[in-house]
Amino acid sequence: MDPASMKFAKTHEWLAVDGDIATIGISDFAVKELTDIVFIELPAVGKTIAAGEEFGEIESVKAVSDLYAPVGGEIVEVNEALTDDLGPLADDSFGAGWIMKLKISDPAEANNLMDYAAYQASCESH
Repeated sequence: MDPASMKFAKTHEWLAVDGDIATIGISDFAVKELTDIVFIELPAVGKTIAAGEEFGEIESVKAVSDLYAPVGGEIVEVNEALTDDLGPLADDSFGAGWIMKLKISDPAEANNLMDYAAYQASCESH
Protein backbone atom coordinates (compact mmCIF):
# COMPACT_ATOMS: atom_id res chain seq x y z
CA MET A 1 0.00 0.00 0.00
CA ASP A 2 1.12 3.52 -0.70
CA PRO A 3 1.62 5.70 2.43
CA ALA A 4 0.73 8.78 0.38
CA SER A 5 -2.87 7.52 0.17
CA MET A 6 -3.13 6.79 3.91
CA LYS A 7 -4.14 8.81 6.96
CA PHE A 8 -2.04 8.89 10.14
CA ALA A 9 -2.67 9.40 13.85
CA LYS A 10 -0.28 11.32 16.12
CA THR A 11 0.24 7.99 17.92
CA HIS A 12 1.78 6.52 14.69
CA GLU A 13 -1.07 4.27 13.57
CA TRP A 14 -1.93 4.40 9.86
CA LEU A 15 -5.28 3.96 8.19
CA ALA A 16 -6.03 2.81 4.64
CA VAL A 17 -9.73 2.95 3.72
CA ASP A 18 -11.43 0.76 1.13
CA GLY A 19 -15.19 1.39 1.15
CA ASP A 20 -16.31 0.98 4.77
CA ILE A 21 -13.32 -1.19 5.75
CA ALA A 22 -10.19 0.37 7.22
CA THR A 23 -6.90 -1.49 7.37
CA ILE A 24 -4.82 -0.29 10.33
CA GLY A 25 -1.16 -0.72 11.19
CA ILE A 26 1.76 1.20 12.64
CA SER A 27 4.15 3.34 10.64
CA ASP A 28 7.69 2.43 9.69
CA PHE A 29 8.81 5.44 11.77
CA ALA A 30 7.22 3.87 14.89
CA VAL A 31 8.75 0.48 14.13
CA LYS A 32 12.21 2.03 13.76
CA GLU A 33 11.78 3.97 17.01
CA LEU A 34 10.76 0.81 18.88
CA THR A 35 13.65 -1.20 17.37
CA ASP A 36 13.57 -4.93 18.15
CA ILE A 37 9.88 -5.84 18.43
CA VAL A 38 9.36 -8.99 20.48
CA PHE A 39 5.55 -9.19 20.99
CA ILE A 40 2.26 -7.78 19.75
CA GLU A 41 -1.11 -8.12 21.43
CA LEU A 42 -3.83 -8.31 18.78
CA PRO A 43 -7.43 -7.29 19.49
CA ALA A 44 -10.40 -9.67 19.38
CA VAL A 45 -12.43 -9.97 16.19
CA GLY A 46 -15.99 -8.76 16.76
CA LYS A 47 -15.04 -6.16 19.36
CA THR A 48 -16.30 -2.61 18.80
CA ILE A 49 -13.87 0.19 19.60
CA ALA A 50 -14.05 3.98 19.56
CA ALA A 51 -11.61 6.35 17.88
CA GLY A 52 -8.67 6.91 20.22
CA GLU A 53 -9.38 3.77 22.23
CA GLU A 54 -6.55 1.36 23.02
CA PHE A 55 -6.85 -1.87 21.03
CA GLY A 56 -3.62 -3.66 21.89
CA GLU A 57 0.03 -3.20 22.65
CA ILE A 58 3.36 -3.73 21.03
CA GLU A 59 6.49 -4.63 22.96
CA SER A 60 10.10 -4.16 22.00
CA VAL A 61 13.32 -4.67 23.91
CA LYS A 62 13.13 -0.92 24.68
CA ALA A 63 9.51 -0.33 25.67
CA VAL A 64 5.88 -1.40 25.70
CA SER A 65 3.59 0.89 23.70
CA ASP A 66 -0.18 0.99 23.49
CA LEU A 67 -1.88 0.86 20.10
CA TYR A 68 -4.82 3.21 19.52
CA ALA A 69 -7.66 3.05 17.00
CA PRO A 70 -7.46 6.00 14.57
CA VAL A 71 -11.20 5.59 13.88
CA GLY A 72 -14.01 3.71 15.56
CA GLY A 73 -15.82 0.59 14.39
CA GLU A 74 -16.05 -3.16 14.64
CA ILE A 75 -12.93 -5.28 14.31
CA VAL A 76 -13.58 -7.69 11.42
CA GLU A 77 -10.12 -9.23 10.97
CA VAL A 78 -6.71 -9.31 12.64
CA ASN A 79 -3.36 -10.26 11.11
CA GLU A 80 -2.86 -13.58 12.93
CA ALA A 81 0.37 -14.16 10.98
CA LEU A 82 2.03 -11.56 13.24
CA THR A 83 1.68 -13.84 16.28
CA ASP A 84 4.20 -16.23 14.69
CA ASP A 85 6.36 -13.76 12.75
CA LEU A 86 6.79 -10.08 13.67
CA GLY A 87 9.10 -9.50 10.69
CA PRO A 88 6.44 -7.91 8.45
CA LEU A 89 6.06 -5.05 10.94
CA ALA A 90 9.61 -3.96 10.14
CA ASP A 91 9.95 -5.31 6.60
CA ASP A 92 6.60 -4.14 5.18
CA SER A 93 4.86 -1.97 7.79
CA PHE A 94 2.50 -0.45 5.18
CA GLY A 95 1.60 -3.82 3.62
CA ALA A 96 2.03 -7.30 5.10
CA GLY A 97 2.59 -5.71 8.54
CA TRP A 98 -1.03 -4.53 8.87
CA ILE A 99 -2.53 -5.23 12.31
CA MET A 100 -6.31 -5.21 11.97
CA LYS A 101 -9.26 -4.43 9.72
CA LEU A 102 -12.18 -2.44 11.01
CA LYS A 103 -15.70 -1.86 9.69
CA ILE A 104 -15.81 1.92 10.14
CA SER A 105 -18.74 3.31 12.12
CA ASP A 106 -18.20 6.98 11.13
CA PRO A 107 -16.10 7.65 8.00
CA ALA A 108 -15.87 11.35 8.91
CA GLU A 109 -13.53 10.46 11.80
CA ALA A 110 -10.75 9.93 9.23
CA ASN A 111 -10.88 13.68 8.56
CA ASN A 112 -9.27 14.21 12.00
CA LEU A 113 -6.12 12.37 10.91
CA MET A 114 -3.00 13.65 9.15
CA ASP A 115 -2.01 12.99 5.56
CA TYR A 116 1.43 11.48 4.93
CA ALA A 117 3.22 14.82 4.44
CA ALA A 118 1.83 16.23 7.71
CA TYR A 119 2.69 12.99 9.50
CA GLN A 120 6.27 13.08 8.23
CA ALA A 121 6.60 16.70 9.36
CA SER A 122 5.24 15.73 12.79
CA CYS A 123 7.83 12.93 13.08
CA GLU A 124 10.68 15.22 12.09
CA SER A 125 9.71 17.77 14.73
CA HIS A 126 10.10 15.24 17.56
